[in-house]
Amino acid sequence: MSKRETRAKRAARGRAPSADDPAATVDNAVGSAPPHHGEVLRTAVEKATIESIWPRIARNGRRKPPKDYKYVEELARLQYELIKLQEWVRTHGLRVAVVFEGRDAAGKGGVIKRIAEPLNPRICRVVALGTPTERERGQWYFQRYVAELPGRGEIVLFDRSWYNRAGVERVMGFCTETEYRDFLRACPVFEELLIQSGLILIKYWFSVSDEEQERRFVERARNPFKRWKLSPMDIESRARWVDYSKAKDAMFAHTDTKKSPWNVVDADNKKRARLNCIAHLLEQIPYGHVQPAEIELPPRQLDDGYRRPKKSSQRFVPAVY
Repeated sequence: MSKRETRAKRAARGRAPSADDPAATVDNAVGSAPPHHGEVLRTAVEKATIESIWPRIARNGRRKPPKDYKYVEELARLQYELIKLQEWVRTHGLRVAVVFEGRDAAGKGGVIKRIAEPLNPRICRVVALGTPTERERGQWYFQRYVAELPGRGEIVLFDRSWYNRAGVERVMGFCTETEYRDFLRACPVFEELLIQSGLILIKYWFSVSDEEQERRFVERARNPFKRWKLSPMDIESRARWVDYSKAKDAMFAHTDTKKSPWNVVDADNKKRARLNCIAHLLEQIPYGHVQPAEIELPPRQLDDGYRRPKKSSQRFVPAVY
């Protein structure tokens, strides 16, 4: 390396990144941060970049992605379409339920996060139910999921769903053989009734290879920002890979129906999986552009002599930053 190149690199490291260039900001930050901070910073720059390109996205509208597409730019375009879809669902009183299932560490959470991110949480909500209570165990199996289904004008994203019975409960022995067989018989009927009632039901299975799942598990074990994602069930699943594969195959054989099909997402590449899933979701619900009513801000109330209390009379948070 020449002295000129060395000086140029040193100058670049010392130069303050432009506020208009979020990518430059994160590149510099990632370079100086501990390895496990990288994803946190990349997520931050993803959001900052999307915020900076909204006006251009809105003007250009939807189009077929080019071969040399940029991930964040395509994500922004798809999220803008999700906003239009949300308005269509709200104004037309549609009921939409989207089920996300798949291998542990397949990237379901990342997709759900990016779908919900630009949407109104009062319209689009995420449901991730925990272990059933003693009372819920004595109920009809589908009962606690029915309570979470969307009302008119709502979208519900199920981060795992009633398919727990065909997956983890089956493999780990948390249900009896009779309960499992009853589920396989009842589930297609249950979903058909939901669809007949007018509910739009969309199911995604995230498929990840053994090698990629192992890599992600190792990353989660080492990364304090992700360690919470490794539950005891996730760790146990490593020793039961084939059992889970067999359970998934049996589940598909019974529940991959013409009226309620499974849509499989190749999830070895997280970013492509996110874009492909969102693009597919948008195609499942025909929607038009709903122009939100413009909001006129009323004039601010005139000051009639009101004076704010002195700062010294209030407890302010210390200005550490």
